[in-house]
Amino acid sequence: MATKAPAPRPKRRLSWNDPGIRALIYQVLVVGIVGAIIWYLVSNTLHNLAVRNIATGFGFLHREAGFAIGETMVDYTPADTYGRAIWVGILNTLRVSVIGIVLATIFGTILGVARLSSNWLVSRMAGIYVEVMRNIPLLLQLFFWYAIITEIMPGPRQALHPIQGIFISNRGLKLPALVGDGLDWMLAGLGIAIVAILAIAHWARRRQEATGRIFPLGRTAVLLIVALPVLAWLLGGAQLKIEYPELKGFNFQGGITLSPEFAALLAGLVLYTSAFICEVVRSGIQAVSKGQWEAAGSLGLPRGRMLRLVILPQALRVIVPPMTSQYLNLTKNSSLAVAIGYPDIVSVVNTTLNQTGQAIEGILIIMAAYLTVSLSISIFMNWYNKRIALVER
Repeated sequence: MATKAPAPRPKRRLSWNDPGIRALIYQVLVVGIVGAIIWYLVSNTLHNLAVRNIATGFGFLHREAGFAIGETMVDYTPADTYGRAIWVGILNTLRVSVIGIVLATIFGTILGVARLSSNWLVSRMAGIYVEVMRNIPLLLQLFFWYAIITEIMPGPRQALHPIQGIFISNRGLKLPALVGDGLDWMLAGLGIAIVAILAIAHWARRRQEATGRIFPLGRTAVLLIVALPVLAWLLGGAQLKIEYPELKGFNFQGGITLSPEFAALLAGLVLYTSAFICEVVRSGIQAVSKGQWEAAGSLGLPRGRMLRLVILPQALRVIVPPMTSQYLNLTKNSSLAVAIGYPDIVSVVNTTLNQTGQAIEGILIIMAAYLTVSLSISIFMNWYNKRIALVER
């Protein structure tokens, strides 16, 4: 029996009564209006700059900067270019942001669990901390911590010495440092240990799903983190020593220095953001039904393991999306570093545009830097959120 050919689709006629045609015309008009506004703003800006004989472009990045930066993660001198100086500022911003995110996550999670503690004093103290920190502007907190370090802390000769090799003074925080050729070997060993732990965790999860047997991942991770760097240190010739800071003259020599500006900025960002992360963690844990607690308790799990193995994995699906916003806020709030003199990207670019007059280019560089970092954080957190999301059958 011959199959009947499908009826030809009617040709679409261009008519204003067609909703699809109207929608297309409206979209074209909106795009055209936005494009015209952008063209007008750009052309008007270029015209005004030309009238005032102000050069445009990013050629200034190759010129000699001529100013010093007090805190750098890479080699830098005033003879280097503006581009190198801006790179130093970006690295300083990434440094405080990454360390701040890690510390704020740890401290905020501890506070979030403390808020739900059955101990009345612990839960109330955590609640008071959250309310105080969230309702004091971050800029004031930065000024407070900077004043504490620079005005109240004693000088180097009377520095506080709570632990061997650690000194706290108005010059900042001095810590012991690992020096020697073996340090690179140890870092390589640590990297291998982290990769191995991730691979073992993936294998252990699949093994548990298949057999129900729990692999001691925690003890294995600790063993690898300790053993592999030590093994790499031995393979590298064991050329490593601890350099303790020593008071010489009017200041300390050796060790690692955390400047007052960096210490104040990090303390302010961590303590402020951890108060918000605390509430995110608390709400995520409370979103898990009470039945999950009862089911875990019926298996005889202690409360700590119950929280780690049953409650928090389910709470993460609620915690991760708002946690992303807190990470972005911490990164963007680091721009307040200019108020206390920490040389982040904003501070370095401000000095650059004051010397070169390239204000528009400088602002574009700052915007591009924060946009790139923020999008990178968002992409990673969205990937992680999809990875832990429930899969519908």
